[in-house]
Formats: sequence, structure tokens, C-alpha cells
Amino acid sequence: MHTDWDKLQPVLTEAIGTTIYLVLITFVVGGVIGLLLGTLLYTTRKGGLLANAPINLVLNVLVNIVRPIPFIILLAALGPVTLEVVGTTIGTDAAAFVMIVAASFGIARIVEQNLVTVDPGVIEAARAVGAGPLRIILTLLIPEALGPLVLGYTFIVIAIVDMSAMAGTVGGGGLGDFALVYGYQRFDWQVTLVATLIIIAGVQGIQFFGNWLARKVLRR
Repeated sequence: MHTDWDKLQPVLTEAIGTTIYLVLITFVVGGVIGLLLGTLLYTTRKGGLLANAPINLVLNVLVNIVRPIPFIILLAALGPVTLEVVGTTIGTDAAAFVMIVAASFGIARIVEQNLVTVDPGVIEAARAVGAGPLRIILTLLIPEALGPLVLGYTFIVIAIVDMSAMAGTVGGGGLGDFALVYGYQRFDWQVTLVATLIIIAGVQGIQFFGNWLARKVLRR
């Protein structure tokens, strides 16, 4: 089958732009929300800076419920919520909303797990000299765990790229939608291959950059 790349080139360019938009907005918004949730998960546990058993229990239950749900199922399950918040259950904005939800809870657990690696003795020393919880979190806790956090966020960005590909199932646009509509549904495997190679190249670039940044942070 002959692929008319002259006609598909503008569509491919738009798909790449949509994928970048979905990944960036999910990473930025989900990254901030996930960092806040993960820090709360860590600090509200027993003996933590903000120890609060009820809040910690609620957060743990929420993360444990949302995080394991496959993204394709989460798209359907959050339909009513997406409709209420975005006004539609299809399209780029609807896909972005669900991606942010999924990323936020995934990041929360990764943040918590990395903060646990910080030496409790360092935190206790800071508390002993009168440093408040917020100051300890911003100037000690997060900086101490920054290297592992960079690697964790790199992993999440790659997962977000995967989610952006699946967003095509709800008309979210992007490379997944491009591969599905112009490749799979038209039995044009060349289109599917090109979309796949672009995604692979993007993921490799993200992974190399994340590894480089983590090494720079750990050497400081």
C-alpha cells in the first residue's frame, strides 16, 4: 500500500505537537500535585513531621485505589467526573484531565518512597535546632532526595508518554491517535511504524536526559 506522506505530513506534525502538549501539561500539573500528595503521605505517617493517622490513611487508600487501574479503564471510569470538570469525555482536554489524575497518584507513591530513603537522623537534628516542618521539607527533605526523585520523575514521564498514546482511543489526538486512525484502521503499517519509532526516540531522549540530570544532582 502506498502511503501519501505529502498529505499525512501536516497531520503527523500536528500529532507530534499534541503529544508534546499532553505530556507537558500532565507532567507539570500532575508533577506538582503528585509532589504535594507524596510529601503529605510521608510527613503524615506515624512519627512524621505532620503525623496524622486519619489523613495518612485516606491518602493511602486513594493512592492504592487509583494507581493500579489501567489507564484505558481509568479513561472510562472517570467519564462522569471528566464530563463535569472538562465538559466532555472525548478530545484532548478530556484525555489530559484523566492523564493528570493518573500521573498525580503515580507520582505521589514514587515521591513517598524516595523521601523514605532520607536519613531520619538528619531530620531529627533539624527539628532539634528549631526548624519548622515547612522549612525542613523545602530545604532539607526534598533536596536530600532530589537525585532519586529525578529518576522517579523520569520514569513517570515515560509512563505519561505511554498514556498519551492510549489517549487516541478517546479522540485525544497525538501520535497514538495518528497511528490508530491513519495506520491501524487503514492497514497502513508504515504509518504505524513511523509513529512507533517517533515515540521510541522520544522515550530514549527523555531517559538519557533524566539519567544525566540525576547524575549531575547526585554529584553536587
